[in-house]
Amino acid sequence: MKTAKSSRLLHGIIFYMLLISFATLTYSQDKAITQTKELQDKTTPSDALQMLKEGNNRFVENVMFQRNLPDQMHATAKGQYPFAIVLSCIDSRVAPEITFDEGLGDIFDARIAGNFVNDDILGSMEFACKVTGAKLILVMGHTNCGAIKGAIDDAQLGNMTQMLTKIKPAVEKTSYDGEKSSKNYDYVDMVAKENVLLAIEEIKSKSSVLKEMYDKGEIDIVGCMYDLNDGKVEYYK
Repeated sequence: MKTAKSSRLLHGIIFYMLLISFATLTYSQDKAITQTKELQDKTTPSDALQMLKEGNNRFVENVMFQRNLPDQMHATAKGQYPFAIVLSCIDSRVAPEITFDEGLGDIFDARIAGNFVNDDILGSMEFACKVTGAKLILVMGHTNCGAIKGAIDDAQLGNMTQMLTKIKPAVEKTSYDGEKSSKNYDYVDMVAKENVLLAIEEIKSKSSVLKEMYDKGEIDIVGCMYDLNDGKVEYYK
């Protein structure tokens, strides 16, 4: 008798947990809305930033939306209406779609070692914002960045040598009283932050298209740093 009661209780608990899991999954899928032209038009630059902030919070708390990616693939096959473009490093641990919990068609993702700006990146940003309607440019650096370390150490290796010269201005501009070494993580992270700020300046100074959109309030340009240790993103201009 006691065993039967225990078995019914166990089955009841399992059923309840499955019911809660199903409800959570259904809720998450309902919240993960595929971007449309109508949604993009209604989104403001501040809305776009808030959406990324909320996505990162979900990532950090491990409560990310459950998406039907095949459905999103079909829904976006004939058109895309992302609300933001993220410029980030190629580091395998820093994937914007994951760290901001976004799905197919939500954001443009421009990646290059050291997340610096060049003509190709600027052209891509102009396409994302002026042509396709993205409302936010987010430049994202990250802690313990290998490209930043390479620029600090003046690394010499094939095409990488020339690439790292694009990060050198951030190294030279960073004011730091301690040990200026790639082994000093605090210094590396300070250079990484300066590199983000310089990228924002370059976007505004080297693209008249984006500068005009920024001045009119059509887009915003924001910087941030992703922490490899806890997944949190710190924002700044």
